[in-house]
Amino acid sequence: MIRALVFDLDDTLFPEREFVTSGFEAVDAWLRQSKSITGFLEAGIAAFNAGTRGTIFNAVLNRLGVSDKEELILQMVEVYRNHVPKIHLFEDAASALGHYAGRKQLALLTDGYLRVQQRKVVALGIAHRFSAMVFSDEGGRGAWKPSPAPYRRLMNSLQRPGDECVYVGDNPAKDFVTAKALGWHTVRVVREAGEYSLSLSPESHQADVTIHSLEELQNSIPD
Repeated sequence: MIRALVFDLDDTLFPEREFVTSGFEAVDAWLRQSKSITGFLEAGIAAFNAGTRGTIFNAVLNRLGVSDKEELILQMVEVYRNHVPKIHLFEDAASALGHYAGRKQLALLTDGYLRVQQRKVVALGIAHRFSAMVFSDEGGRGAWKPSPAPYRRLMNSLQRPGDECVYVGDNPAKDFVTAKALGWHTVRVVREAGEYSLSLSPESHQADVTIHSLEELQNSIPD
C-alpha cells in the first residue's frame, strides 16, 4: 500500500518557466541599473523559447552587442540565483497537495542548487505541506538524481520502505530509474509546456504511470 507521496518540484508543482522569467526580470533590472545595458529581458525570453540553454547569458549579451566577459556573466548568474522568485503552484498541484494532506505522508525531493531550490519553496509557501524535504544538493553535485542518496534519505526520514513510496516527477532522464530500482512506484506528469514534455527515454527510465495533470493521481493512488 502506498503511504508516502513524494513530489519533484520544477514543472511538477510549479511552472519552471515562471522562475526563468522571474530571474530574467531580476537580471534585466540589475543590468539596467548597474551597467546601463537594456534589452536583456526580451532577448533572454526569446532565446529561452528558442531552446538556448547553458550559455544563454553569453548568447543574449552577444546579441545585444555587449562583451560576455566572465566577470559579468558570473555577476548575472549570482543575480539570477539569488533573486526572490515570483512563482505560483499549478492549480492541480495545489489541489493534489490539499487532497492528500492527512491521507498520505507528503514529501519533496528536488535537484538544483540548494539556495535556489530553497528560495522556490519559500516563495511557493509549501514547506508546511511536507513531512520531509530533501534537497539533493545538500549532498553535493554527486548526490543529484539519479543518485540513490536522496531517495534513501527520504526513505529514512519517512521511515518507509520503497514499496510504500511513490515518486511524482517530470524528467524521465533522471527521476524514475533509481526510484524503481529501490522499489518505489513512479508517476510521470507530462505538461504541455514542460521542459521535458517531449523527452524520450529507454524502458528502464520510464515511469510506471504517465499522467497529464495531478488531478489524475487519484486514478493511480487511492486514498
